[in-house]
Amino acid sequence: MSSIAVLGLAAADAEPLTDAGKGQLLTAAILGIAVVVILISWAKWHPFLALIMGAGVMGLVAGVSPADVVTSFTNGFGKTTGAVGLLVALGAMIGTLLRDSGGSETIVDKLIGGVGPRKLPWMMALIAFILGIPLFFEVGVVLLVPVVILVARKLDLSLMKVGIPALAGLSVLHGFVPPHPGPLVAIDALGADMGTTLIFGLIVAIPTLIVSGPLLANFVDKMVPKHATAALAGGGSASAEFSSSAPAENVPGQPVRRRPGFFAAVASITLPVVLMLLRAVAELWLEEGNQVRSFLEFLGNPPVALLLAVLVAMAFLGFGTGMNRSQVEKSVGSALPGIAGILLIVAAGGGFKQMLVDAGVGNVIGEMAEGSGMSPLVLGWLVAVGIRLATGSATVATITAAGIVSPLAADLDKPTLALLVLAIGAGSLFFSHVNDAGFWLVKEYFGMTIGETIKSWSLMETVISVTGLIVVLIFNAFI
Repeated sequence: MSSIAVLGLAAADAEPLTDAGKGQLLTAAILGIAVVVILISWAKWHPFLALIMGAGVMGLVAGVSPADVVTSFTNGFGKTTGAVGLLVALGAMIGTLLRDSGGSETIVDKLIGGVGPRKLPWMMALIAFILGIPLFFEVGVVLLVPVVILVARKLDLSLMKVGIPALAGLSVLHGFVPPHPGPLVAIDALGADMGTTLIFGLIVAIPTLIVSGPLLANFVDKMVPKHATAALAGGGSASAEFSSSAPAENVPGQPVRRRPGFFAAVASITLPVVLMLLRAVAELWLEEGNQVRSFLEFLGNPPVALLLAVLVAMAFLGFGTGMNRSQVEKSVGSALPGIAGILLIVAAGGGFKQMLVDAGVGNVIGEMAEGSGMSPLVLGWLVAVGIRLATGSATVATITAAGIVSPLAADLDKPTLALLVLAIGAGSLFFSHVNDAGFWLVKEYFGMTIGETIKSWSLMETVISVTGLIVVLIFNAFI
């Protein structure tokens, strides 16, 4: 079991800090979640502050002393930062090096070159799937949308036929596959195994992407028949330079910059996935104490795998493209300010979850869920859907849902725990609308009206969510 899983299980074993009855604890949970939803959706507070306030209200209503509320929250904050923050930071460094070196352009040019119009939507889904491993969704959109617009113009294709597969690839990876923040938080909260979740996440992601990407694109194209010439100039102007073979900024007196090769770019971003998969395979097929298994367990430990990938990316995507030491340091360092907000939200969510556990609220919810006879996979999905619709944040939805259903994790085996993580991830993507920053990002980049964005982007997110749940449930029936 991974170090992240151990942290999650340790939290679940804590004794409740109050002897309040079920009614009081349920009221505390409802009020705590309501505070988070209202502050984010109506008062427009930052989710970081909203989660702190929600945890405080929940703890005090549950009868926890103010001092214990602070201690519980800070403990959860610190554990989550240690378990998840390190991985998010390392993953962001790989993504930034990929962007700054021109590695993303190399991958795009290699895969698109010579592809006909009929195969192009499938290739765009593949490109987004590959780039979506290390890149956060917003960064992936900024990189890929100019390519989508350029390709659609050159081949005279509908923007939706090319754009929906690209957006679907980024969104599916964001919701299902670590080291993205959502899956990492759920793995930590539920005590799931990283390797098993990664394998299952990739398996679930492929059919989900096929349905919500290339197949859905034809349907969306009929409802939103939009062409690249109608896209905003901001996206179009950027696309003109995106596929240029020249690397960024060759400065006189400094090393000549060049793009990394296709293999170097792909190897750099897929290395952590490969190492974590090898670890999972070793744990399945090799006996404990076996030297090969021990070595692969070390290499496949998420912090080690991502650190090695950063070092490889520095060599291949940094020094290998002509960057000097100062430029590599600047590229790696520039990844950290951009993820500060995400890390704070994730850590505050860890504090919120810890308050659920320490107050005993989670145990009550777990007992109710078991009494209802509802599948924990469906329950996790429904809770995530509700929080997603209310707050617009996939990360907040994942954090809250994982905390609420975490008491059920103690009775689940390792494969089912991994599927519960994926069910929550699927629910967190349901129907993005006007309270989601991603909704406006896509709307503006593609030059669509609100109605067109709902009929394309929002529909695509809903199809990802529902298809993901269906695939998870089918998978669960056979394991």
